[in-house]
Amino acid sequence: MPAILKNKYYLYLTEFFAGMSVMAVELGASRLLAPYFSSSQIVWTIIIGTIMIAMALGNIWGGKSADRNPNPDKLYLRLLVAAVWIAAIPLAGKYIILGISGLLVVTVSHNFLIIAAFLTCMIVFVYPLFLLGTVTPSLVKYTVDSLDDSGKIVGTLGAFNTIGSILGTFLPTFVTIPAVGTSLTFLIFSGILLLLCILYFISAKSGRRACALSAVLFLFCGIFGHSGSFAFWEKQVIYEGESVYNYLQVKETADSVILSTNVLFGVQSVMNKDGVLTGMYYDYAMAAPFLAGIDAGQEADILVLGMGTGTFARQCRRFFPGAAVEGVEIDQKITDLAGEYFDLPEDIKVTTYDGRAYLQAVDKKYDVIMVDAYQDITIPFQMSSTEFFALVKEHLTPGGVMVVNMNMRSDGEDSINAYLTDTIAGVFPEVYTADVRGSTNRELFAWEAPGGLERFSEQTAGIEDKELKAMMEQVQERLTVHDGGSRILTDDRAPVELLGMRVIDELIQDEIGYYKEVFMREGIRGILQ
Repeated sequence: MPAILKNKYYLYLTEFFAGMSVMAVELGASRLLAPYFSSSQIVWTIIIGTIMIAMALGNIWGGKSADRNPNPDKLYLRLLVAAVWIAAIPLAGKYIILGISGLLVVTVSHNFLIIAAFLTCMIVFVYPLFLLGTVTPSLVKYTVDSLDDSGKIVGTLGAFNTIGSILGTFLPTFVTIPAVGTSLTFLIFSGILLLLCILYFISAKSGRRACALSAVLFLFCGIFGHSGSFAFWEKQVIYEGESVYNYLQVKETADSVILSTNVLFGVQSVMNKDGVLTGMYYDYAMAAPFLAGIDAGQEADILVLGMGTGTFARQCRRFFPGAAVEGVEIDQKITDLAGEYFDLPEDIKVTTYDGRAYLQAVDKKYDVIMVDAYQDITIPFQMSSTEFFALVKEHLTPGGVMVVNMNMRSDGEDSINAYLTDTIAGVFPEVYTADVRGSTNRELFAWEAPGGLERFSEQTAGIEDKELKAMMEQVQERLTVHDGGSRILTDDRAPVELLGMRVIDELIQDEIGYYKEVFMREGIRGILQ
């Protein structure tokens, strides 16, 4: 046995860094998948499930391998392979994701998100974590000298693995990912494993070629993989980064600046350079102040839960200069981008906090509260329940109005919007919806005081801005009353992501129907043409 293994602390360090790397890869996996598949609980479940499968299989195979051939060279060779594989994930992972997605869009009709995320995890992450799973049973073989101290040794190994896992959980989330990004996070932990293995092989005076090849591959992945953009096909990205909560992308076109978070193809905030209305759901939401009876010069208080970069806040400031607008945004990095790229006025107060927790912490009442915290199927369940909407109602003035942006239009009996609308109707006596033209968004307006539509007509009649007036007329035409139902979401039971996934399937099928027909008729050549 090499001299370095006679020191049990080196074996403990191997266990420590193996546990650390497993958790770092798991957290990195969530960030790698988030821009393409969202960061929903469904995606997290798939990541955790596949990783646990890999670790279990690695434990079984590692134990059998250690009994059959206890040569430690084999263990550290496996760690070398795992280190290089992890280093290659930033370089190859996004192309594998797009390849899987491209294959599935023409072959799968349902559960696209689940299947795509599962296949990605199986191809990209299972093998290196399977190899890391072989570490513990192998180390037990090298560290246990007799049955007299076997319990102590195994317990110590487990403790080192657990402590490493704890650091591997906190360091990526709070240090490496916000500071240097997901790609470098993979490279950092890959490099730690690589150094661990090189130290072993230097002591063992073997494996020189394997170490040299691994170092070369690591450097190659480091040079070509760490700076790659998630949206590598985009030419208009002016900022791409990560925060504790989100993947963030700012794109600039000739007419606008756009923020996307976690899903590359969505728009979370937008600023038109000429200052006009956006043509998106933010414009429809402008009906809320009119429904509350607010006129342009009147003092009022408006709160935005899910501030983003302040699109709705800027519009309120423009058309209701007498109103005080403030926002709540959980991600401080988004607020920083709002000032840097989206011209958010400095006097608009933004509190870095969870929206529901903020309402529980303040007593102030508002004339308008906008809830804009839903992204694709990443809907915070705690901001979709009866208890949450009751809390919003408590913070509205007697004539106040809540507006909710539901970003997945759907009309099925078991759709996410049906549940959200019924839930809100169980709290507010007056509920109306308006579908946004040319979009999957639906705006919901809710209030308690009667006469909301009359107030809306009175206030909009005097609008001087022709563009805003035309938009309000469009909203009025689309307003549809909702009488409520029995589909209620509560803090105890709010399966928002499963409900949202059904809508995602419908939207995907609508979008790719044409291409699927071309593929069935002409094959891959037809798609390429």
